Amino acid sequence: MLDFDHAPITLTQQNVPVVAKSDVVVVGGGPAGVTAAISAARNGCSVTLIERYHHLGGMASGGMVLVLDDMCNDGEITTTGIVDEYVETMKSENGAVYPPPEDRLQSHEMWRKWSRWGCHDFRSTQDPMPIVYAVAFDPDAWKRASLKLVKEAGVNLRLHSWFSDAIVEDGKVKAIIVQTKTGRQAILADVFIDASGDLDLAIAAGAKYSKGQYIVTTVFRLSNVDTVAVDKFQYECPEEYRKIDRQARRIIGGAWDMWWLKTPLPGVVWCNCPHMPGYDGISVEDNTNAEYEGRRRMWALYEFVKANMPGFEKCHMLGAAEQVGVRQTRQLVGEYVVTKDDVTSRRYFEDTVCRGRDYYTPYRALLPKGIDNLIVAGRHYSAESEAQKMSREIPPCMVQGEASGVAASLALNGNLAFRDVDPKAIQKKMRAQNADPGDKPSENAGKRVT
Repeated sequence: MLDFDHAPITLTQQNVPVVAKSDVVVVGGGPAGVTAAISAARNGCSVTLIERYHHLGGMASGGMVLVLDDMCNDGEITTTGIVDEYVETMKSENGAVYPPPEDRLQSHEMWRKWSRWGCHDFRSTQDPMPIVYAVAFDPDAWKRASLKLVKEAGVNLRLHSWFSDAIVEDGKVKAIIVQTKTGRQAILADVFIDASGDLDLAIAAGAKYSKGQYIVTTVFRLSNVDTVAVDKFQYECPEEYRKIDRQARRIIGGAWDMWWLKTPLPGVVWCNCPHMPGYDGISVEDNTNAEYEGRRRMWALYEFVKANMPGFEKCHMLGAAEQVGVRQTRQLVGEYVVTKDDVTSRRYFEDTVCRGRDYYTPYRALLPKGIDNLIVAGRHYSAESEAQKMSREIPPCMVQGEASGVAASLALNGNLAFRDVDPKAIQKKMRAQNADPGDKPSENAGKRVT
């Protein structure tokens, strides 16, 4: 980073117009934020949702993270609720694919049928890995589903609005400031939900946080791929396929074992790579450099597979995701900090209000210290870096959002600070709206913590 030897610039005070007022303001229109907004609205709150981009969906759409996983504890589907509505909405227009119950088992036949959709238990040590409930989807279908559900819930959506600052008085957020093409704007509310992914609102409000870093990815897609031919080559010429595949992964310089997966669009494959360590996901310079480096690598891979991999001979570069895939930046240090041991030991909490695969998230991990009317939802929740890496997938973050929306309605109706909302009341409401809050732990749950 360049070291400019200049004094800071002092800005004069501005009169900022108030453009909206509602019971709840949600900052961030990614999966957690949209789910939070829908949940709060369905529970009787007026809700304003702000998003910096021209679309909703965050990493699921703009970031092209095109498989919903981390949803199953063995055969039990544990991540439910509004996420199910997304899946069925997308499926109704051929924008989502998932294995039916009878295919969710371990066999070489099912592995060949479903593994290239990403519908397998990627944490399993079995060979082949079992096929589980996971969903491959199209990013534009996610955007459409988001708009549909938000509109039906009556949410006041404000796109093209970049969160800038918070106005805080006596331990409460009074308003947020957003930057738009027409200047700065103020939005008022009684309670606030930070679903920014990077803890933007909570930090502006004075919350404590820690910093972490993980790989970033410039995801891309290739079109006009003959996936039947690739599949035939892989299974009929395994040694030759593995040789080319190893070369491809060396060229991309960082990828999961399966660097390409099928999508609901015929002939379009998803490349969840390159994985690039050492980039700070909130740094302008690092994110810019990641664009340069990511696109250099993806083009090199494209040229290689087009020339060498059967089935890719006529492929085209369909394009990169609209935003760099950032996995970890700033984590809340809240009323409780989830540890790696909490996740790996499947520790169950009395105040669990959301869960992922086989881990449980306590309500306290969504609450900043010292700020009465603010809750968080998403990958920036209160967790150690190593714990977050294992519990940051999109579906559990969506359940966090649904829980935070329920908590917002309870706080407003009871005139309560978020920390005084009864977690059991959240659990009850979550159950009533077909979401699993984790209040009934699975048989393999670990030690219970109060």
